[in-house]
Amino acid sequence: MHYLPYFCGFMDTNYYFCASIIVETMNKDWIEDIKKACRVMQEGGVILYPTDTIWGLGCDATNEEAVRRVYEIKHRADSKAMLVLVDSAVKVDYYVQDVPAVAWDLLEVADKPLTVIYSGARNLAPNLLAEDGSVGIRVTAEEFSKALCFRFRKAIVSTSANVSGQPSPRTFAEISEDIKNAVDYVVEARRNETAPARPSSIIKLGSGGEVKIIRQ
Repeated sequence: MHYLPYFCGFMDTNYYFCASIIVETMNKDWIEDIKKACRVMQEGGVILYPTDTIWGLGCDATNEEAVRRVYEIKHRADSKAMLVLVDSAVKVDYYVQDVPAVAWDLLEVADKPLTVIYSGARNLAPNLLAEDGSVGIRVTAEEFSKALCFRFRKAIVSTSANVSGQPSPRTFAEISEDIKNAVDYVVEARRNETAPARPSSIIKLGSGGEVKIIRQ
C-alpha cells in the first residue's frame, strides 16, 4: 500500500490537516474487514484488532461512552489513561494544543513504534486522558492499522487486549475468550501470525519540550 500526501480543506482554528490518498489498492481481504470495524466504532462499539505492536482493544477515541466500555472490558480504573493511534503525524496537531517542536524530530527519526505522551490534549473523550490532561499518541506505520485509522478518519483507542493485571497477548492466540466475547467485532486480519509482538517505546514530552523516556 502506498500513500500520496495532500492538503485537504479540513480546518479548525488555524490548524490545517493533511490526509492521505490511497493510490494503490490495499489488500483486498482487508476491505470488508475495515468497513465492518469502522461501522462498529461509528456506532459506539468496541473492536479487537491488530496494531503496529500487540493486539488491542479499540474504539472511537472521541466517544466517552465507548471509552468507558473499554475500561469496563479491561476491569481497569478510568483514572489510568489509554493511548490512541493515528495514521499520520500531521493529525497529532488536532489532538494536542501545542506540539513541542522536538516531537516532529522524534517522529521523523523513529525506526520502531513510538508512543509520545503530550500535554494539553484536546478533541478527545475526557475519560481517555491522564489526570494532568496528557495523552499518548502513536503514529502507526503498520499497513492494517494505518488503513483502519485512515478509513475511520478519527483517532482510535489502542490498549492491550487483556484484563488489567494479566499478561499482554503477544499473538491473537494468546487473547482470552472473555476478551473476544466482550467486544462487538473481532478483526479477521493477521489472526494467524505467530511471531510475538512487542509494546512500543514510550516518551513523555513536557510543555517546554523536555524529553523523558518512560519505556525504551
